[in-house]
Amino acid sequence: MEYLGIVCRIVGSIALFLYGMKLMSDGIQQTAGERMQKVISFMTGNRFMGVLTGLFITAIIQSSSATTVMVVSFVNAGLLSLEQSIGVIMGANIGTTITAWIVSLLGFSINPSTTALPAIGIGFVMQIFKWKHRDIGTVFMGFGFLFLGLSFLTQSMPAVHSDTFPFLTRISGQGLPSLIVGTGVGLVITLLAHSSSATTAIVMTMAQNSTINFPLAAAMILGANIGTTIDAAIAAIGTRTPAKRAALVHVLFNVIGSMWALILFRPLLWIVDAITPGTVSGTGITMHLAMLHTTFNLINTLLFFPFVKPFARLVSFLIKEKPAEQPEEVQSNYRLEYRSGTIQDTPELQIIRAEKEIRDMAGLAASMYATVSSALYTLPTLADTEKETFINTLIVTLEKQENYADEMRVELTRFLIECTRQQVSNRSENIVTQLLRIVADLEEMTDQCFTMSRLLERSVKKHLVFKHSEMEALRPYLGLVESFLTFVRERLGKPLNKEETVHARRQEKEIMNFKDKLHKMGRKRIEAGEDVRTELLFIDLVRIIEKLGDFCYNIAESMSHGERLPLHR
Repeated sequence: MEYLGIVCRIVGSIALFLYGMKLMSDGIQQTAGERMQKVISFMTGNRFMGVLTGLFITAIIQSSSATTVMVVSFVNAGLLSLEQSIGVIMGANIGTTITAWIVSLLGFSINPSTTALPAIGIGFVMQIFKWKHRDIGTVFMGFGFLFLGLSFLTQSMPAVHSDTFPFLTRISGQGLPSLIVGTGVGLVITLLAHSSSATTAIVMTMAQNSTINFPLAAAMILGANIGTTIDAAIAAIGTRTPAKRAALVHVLFNVIGSMWALILFRPLLWIVDAITPGTVSGTGITMHLAMLHTTFNLINTLLFFPFVKPFARLVSFLIKEKPAEQPEEVQSNYRLEYRSGTIQDTPELQIIRAEKEIRDMAGLAASMYATVSSALYTLPTLADTEKETFINTLIVTLEKQENYADEMRVELTRFLIECTRQQVSNRSENIVTQLLRIVADLEEMTDQCFTMSRLLERSVKKHLVFKHSEMEALRPYLGLVESFLTFVRERLGKPLNKEETVHARRQEKEIMNFKDKLHKMGRKRIEAGEDVRTELLFIDLVRIIEKLGDFCYNIAESMSHGERLPLHR
């Protein structure tokens, strides 16, 4: 029963600690969401900026696992290349050491009754009142729960001494075997908790209470660095080859790093002792462990940093490209899975994944429009025997693309709704709402493009031929809509300034005026005795093209007022 009581107290303390971490992460994400989305663009820069990006994001969400899971997702979606992901993963490993410093410098010196509990109370009151800074209240509550959990963990650990768990005494000071056992223990704890930060807090607490010595604690932290790769490995299951390679990068980076650290264990501890003030005992040992965590990850990054390209080639050699694997944009079925870290979720970063997919959807709509516009001018040049084959091929191609667009809308809608189920800022909620509108407009555009192909099919089957004058009248009209669609695509994610807003309105008005002009032309030709079926088909075609301009204007209008849509280029 004694053991059960100790385990229950420790598990409860860890649960409270992890809950506090999650609240802090949610609050900071919501408070700094806009800055975090801006800094994402650095990922596509050089490897140095990638390291800074990984460090920054991990410092915000307090979880290297969550960062690397998102990196795997970004690589899978084509937002990041393998080489770019390596820098971000390196930065994430450095960023996760910030939690160790918070625990070391504050965790064992804060009185929960004078600091942690008031922080929880202040945060709760701030959350009750619906003001624009209520997210800061979440940060306060997370801060309070985190250190309250750490305080309970510290109180539980004194009961864990050599008489209670004699194996802790036996494995300490046994040289390399004790280091290997310690590494294994740290790995297992991290696999169970899905958080290297939680493992670090446990190790620091045990070391501060003299339950374990400094070398054994250091070995357990190295094991935690290996265990934290499990989430990226799980996230890579069922993904494309580039994502699997990114997950392997994380595993190899941490495993190889821990191996050299164990081989050069004594020199590494000597460096830590030399640069860390205080003695390796009591609260001083926690600072030494935080410094060890940071030093190890900094040295590991410096060792790998010059060899990013060879490292990428090694991973590509280990995981071969599957011959049958197709790029995601040409697969018959579209899927977009919501992936996140086990402890910390990252809805603000998940939105960026959706934004990339929406850019692809806009490209699909533009491609369909270009295809059907080209077909309008190709059909009159073909012989009657060739027209049917041509139009059948066109229908099959556009129908497949239209079905794919339907699947994109379903999956993107489900994905964005899933984002809003998590705790996100008001700004992010507005962004999701606007993204849902854009997705709906883009899918409607693909529907209209397919409808145009059906009209062309009817013209072939019923032998309806537009006159040369009508085709020439359509040419600038089609060009106007194409120009508007290009205008919208190029500015997705950028708030339209006044000049651009005026331009969008002018484009919409010009398309409307042109539609009225072409409608009048069709009616006059009917009055003049031209074939009624051909002219009605012409009017239907003009009407559908004008609808495409309407959808372009809807998207432009979403970007001209309200919140900015950060579809990063």
